[in-house]
Amino acid sequence: MMIVNKTQELARINLQNKLDATKTQAEKNQFGQFATPTELAKDILQYCIKLLPKQKIRFLDPAFGTGAFYSALLNLFPISEIDEAIGYEIDPHCGQEASQLWSQTKLKLNIADFTTCIPPKFDAAKANLIICNPPYTRHHHLTKDEKLRLQNLTEKITGIKLSKLAGIYCHFLLLSHGWMAKNCLAAWLIPSGFMDVNYGQQIRDYLLTQVTLLRVHSFEPKDMQFKNVLVSSSVVWFRNKIPSDNHQVEFTYSGSLTKPKKSKLISVAALKNVNKWTNIYKLDSSIKIDIQGVKLSELFTIKRGLATGANDFFILTPEQISKYQLPLQFLTPILPSPRYFSVDEIEADALGNPILERQLFLLSCDLSKNEIQFQYPSLWQYLQMGIKKGISNRYLCKHRRLWYQQEYRKSSALVCTYMGRQDGLKRTPFRFILNHSQATVTNVYLILYPKFELEDIFKKNPDILRNVWQILNQISLDILISEGRVYGGGLHKLEPRELGNVPADKIIEIIPSFKS
Repeated sequence: MMIVNKTQELARINLQNKLDATKTQAEKNQFGQFATPTELAKDILQYCIKLLPKQKIRFLDPAFGTGAFYSALLNLFPISEIDEAIGYEIDPHCGQEASQLWSQTKLKLNIADFTTCIPPKFDAAKANLIICNPPYTRHHHLTKDEKLRLQNLTEKITGIKLSKLAGIYCHFLLLSHGWMAKNCLAAWLIPSGFMDVNYGQQIRDYLLTQVTLLRVHSFEPKDMQFKNVLVSSSVVWFRNKIPSDNHQVEFTYSGSLTKPKKSKLISVAALKNVNKWTNIYKLDSSIKIDIQGVKLSELFTIKRGLATGANDFFILTPEQISKYQLPLQFLTPILPSPRYFSVDEIEADALGNPILERQLFLLSCDLSKNEIQFQYPSLWQYLQMGIKKGISNRYLCKHRRLWYQQEYRKSSALVCTYMGRQDGLKRTPFRFILNHSQATVTNVYLILYPKFELEDIFKKNPDILRNVWQILNQISLDILISEGRVYGGGLHKLEPRELGNVPADKIIEIIPSFKS
């Protein structure tokens, strides 16, 4: 006999919609409140049925919301099989409404911050089924004191000290360990980022050493599970049990939880040697997970382009330069955003400026305010405009010695776009650009500075430089995507270190002096 019918679930959905309407998108982002879709909640619980032994269920949801998982639990399990159900909800308004909605059931809903609550001491009082969609609150929204408190708590419970860059969902996952009975089954709906990013390493270590990881399913980035949030999602199942030496984890990708498009089994021992878990099911079988050989970081120093803190003020067109009569000695050519040009090779004029329809220049000055005021009055007037607009008080600007002096990034012959989307023709979201100009770049690019004598080789033999550029543009799309990370909506991104991990053996082959 099912306790939840369609009418009751519809009432929950209507309540969720009503509560969502009371919050702005900014508030949802700050508190990480994104409701679980009904069908996804059912699919997660449906898979749990296959994993649960015959026993009375002691259910826990540390981020209850209106109860999507609880509703699915009541829909799929006979009430006679549910011993108790406990939830935690930090939002008083949501918690009170949810308490009233489920008042005729076994639910005990605590209106409290789960991260401040003390887990039961005895195993018999702990949960044997935890299902959770934790808040997706990024570290930017956590105060320094809050981060320290959460770090100390997670370290106390698991022995793992999370990075200060970890979102609150990481803390929820680790803190729940103290609430798990022996052999407890857990299913977590979390961002896929933990599989790629550096701060996710501690989460990956936990899943491989302290519990038995059963399955990881990742949705395609374009198949976002939550509205109005650019984050790709995964569902992770594990059991509170130390894994056996030969245990294998199932990785599934795309499609639905019940009908994934891709599936792969990999041992825990092998997983410990895999840098990025997204490599496992997204790479073609012809590409090895651990790529050996020379990497780009051994041939190039890779840096992100400069961040001005106010592009609309510091990056100017020739017309603006003329209008404000800005002195040319404080202006450097800079490439526009890659969306403004389609060519991948940029020629230069006699002055070293890029020959592009959209020409831009970066304003930067290392003179003191007094020197500028007396020697360059037109520049002084322009900077006063920036002060009135609040530019000088923006985060990056106010943390500089001189708020109008940019960090130095010399031009390079090779730059790569930092992020992008794969188009319908399956072309790479990353473009390697051959830059013959003296233009520097902003942080929407990665700069490849040749190491050792490689720069001299490029100057003496431009054909080798061109060949290297062509090799870079021929790098497999799968390799670039697997080294980088992906966000909801299919937005791919490469950090300097990630681009540095890309193999460079083909470049070595065309430069004999580098073969050693």
